[in-house]
Amino acid sequence: MTEGLLDRAEVLATGEAIARMQERSGAIAWPDGHVDAWDHVECAMALSACGLREPARRAYRWLRETQRADGSWPRSVADGRVTDPAAESHHAAYVAVGAWHEYLVTGDERHTLVMWPAVRRAMEWTLALRTPRGEVRWERDAAGVPGTYALLSGCSSIHQSLRCAIALAKLADDPRPDWELAADQLARLVARHPEAFADKSRFAMDWYYPVLGGALRGADAERRLTSAWDTFVVPGLGVRCVSNQSWVTAAETCELVIALDACGMRAQAQEVFASVQHLRHPDGSYWTGWQFDNQAPFPRERSSWTAAAVVLAADALAGFSGGAGIFRDAGQQSADSLAGPL
Repeated sequence: MTEGLLDRAEVLATGEAIARMQERSGAIAWPDGHVDAWDHVECAMALSACGLREPARRAYRWLRETQRADGSWPRSVADGRVTDPAAESHHAAYVAVGAWHEYLVTGDERHTLVMWPAVRRAMEWTLALRTPRGEVRWERDAAGVPGTYALLSGCSSIHQSLRCAIALAKLADDPRPDWELAADQLARLVARHPEAFADKSRFAMDWYYPVLGGALRGADAERRLTSAWDTFVVPGLGVRCVSNQSWVTAAETCELVIALDACGMRAQAQEVFASVQHLRHPDGSYWTGWQFDNQAPFPRERSSWTAAAVVLAADALAGFSGGAGIFRDAGQQSADSLAGPL
């Protein structure tokens, strides 16, 4: 399915590894037992891409049942109990990506309309954290106080969420032109105004997320990915999570694969995807990361969201589900939004 890298049975085994980690409530937790909405959505998307409809729908039901009245989700829930009541903007917004992906995969408009109220509330909560310039603050703390800064990776993800939410709004016959303006403004900030965001440049996510989330495409995207390639990519092993650490992670590696594919760098995407397969476990799951100085998995865990990133990267390369282009398509409107000064 991925040009000799993984076959259909292997991709399905990875999806089934995620399903085995799902709780009866529908929640899909980290290895330590906590759940956050962003990684939970990523897992739901992977389940759906693999054709595992029932566990995917349970995951979306969990989101509807646990969304708070203000439209957000707690930063952390464990065993059905809130362990961190603060909320992050890109966590809430990502439900739009999941809901749109589910529609692309299944064509089930009824389910989309069931998800629409949750998406609408989540986006309204997220956009309430915008600054006058247009970037979105990264959190609202337990007391309801907005964070003091915005994150480049988080706002890049929110840009994709807005594009998906706009598509959902049209499907629900509830157009949101203000969301379109917000998405255009955010794309320009991500692409042109690094000063709008806290400096987290030592993290790989700040390097490739402007491409992954669709704010950058074409030559600009290629230049950005080429610019820090030697800083983050370890040949044959994957992508460093942090530039000054001898640690590659499967999730960051697979997200880079998707970003490369989205801007047409498919040969590089294939090569990077092949490099992460050394972290595959015989049961289809993946080690979270590899400490290459010590030549050992680090941490010693196989996480649900890591497996999800692998499935979504495989789908982007092979196109085995209707949602394979969801990251590619996030950038379709960005070129127009970058025309002219902010």
